Amino acid sequence: MKKLSIISVLVMAVIVWSCSDVRRSPGKVYMPDMAYSRAYETYAPYDTLAKQGINYNRLPVAGTIKRGELLPFSIMADKPGDTVNYAQSVRVANPLPALDAVQMKEAERLYLINCGICHGTALDGNGPLYNGGSGPFSAAPANLTGNAKYVNMPEGQMMYSVTYGKGQMGSYASQLSTTQRWQIIHYVKSKQGGGKQPAAATTAAPADSASAKKDPGAGPATGAQPAADTTQKK
Repeated sequence: MKKLSIISVLVMAVIVWSCSDVRRSPGKVYMPDMAYSRAYETYAPYDTLAKQGINYNRLPVAGTIKRGELLPFSIMADKPGDTVNYAQSVRVANPLPALDAVQMKEAERLYLINCGICHGTALDGNGPLYNGGSGPFSAAPANLTGNAKYVNMPEGQMMYSVTYGKGQMGSYASQLSTTQRWQIIHYVKSKQGGGKQPAAATTAAPADSASAKKDPGAGPATGAQPAADTTQKK
C-alpha cells in the first residue's frame, strides 16, 4: 500500500510538471529554413530582410540566365543625351526563326496585353490611351503600320526601344522576357509586311567600315532608317 502511494505521488508529480512547462522549442532542427519560414511578402521593404542578415534585392544573380531563355539584348542602354548604342542597334538581328501559327498567336496575345493599349489592336497608334485624341494621352503613339519610319525600322532598333524605352514609351524589360520581346517584334513585322513574316537573319548586317573608322557612333549603316522615337507628337 505504501509503495502504491509513493508511485501515485510520483505519477501525479510528473503530470503536474509536464503540464506546467509547455516546451516552445523543438530542440535541434535539421533544416531550419524549412522549420522556420522566411517567406517574403511581395513589395515588402528590403530592410526587413536586411535586419535578419539576408541579402535580397529581387534581381537575378549577375551572369545567370533562366533555363531555355535567350541571351539578354547585346546592346547596352545609352547614357543620357547619347544615341550611339541606339544607332548601333540596327545591326542586331532577330535571333528567333520565323514563328509558327501557335507561336504567332502567343506573340499577338503578348502584344495586345502589353502594347495594344497605346499602339492599338490594329497597330495604328490609336489605342485606348489615345483614342483619337480624346483619351488621357495627348501625344499619339507611333503608328506602326502607316508610318514608313516605323515600317522600315530594323528589328534591333525596335528591340532597343522595347528593352530600354524610347521617347514617352517606357521599358518593358521587366514585363517581357528577351524571347517574348523578340516574338512581339516578329508579330509587328508580320503586320507591317501584310501578314508575311520577314526571313529570320542569322548574322548581323555588316557595318560600313569606312564610316565606322571615321566615327564609330556616326549612326546606322547605309540603307538603314535613321534613329527615331517610337512616339509621334501631335
